[in-house]
Amino acid sequence: MKLLRIAACLLAFILLSGAPQSALFAAQGTAKTAAPALIDLNSATADQLKSIAGIGDVYAGKIIKGRPYKTKTDLLNKKILPPATYNKIKDQVIAKQK
Repeated sequence: MKLLRIAACLLAFILLSGAPQSALFAAQGTAKTAAPALIDLNSATADQLKSIAGIGDVYAGKIIKGRPYKTKTDLLNKKILPPATYNKIKDQVIAKQK
């Protein structure tokens, strides 16, 4: 019974101290905000486009030549990329409007 009280007091101390929690929340917040930036189909350079896995010189050239894009699905609608390639990159790109 005495051991249970000690454990409860120790747990209360840890929860109320705030220091370990703030460090934990700070570490979690950092991991969530470290999302990679999306590449804009309408303004990216050929080198930026080629940094996406599956996009080489040919696809980068086709993407640039097919501008402007209203949405990223225009890559499919304009037959710039095959569906398999589009599905691999769709979460890495965006079509920003001016």
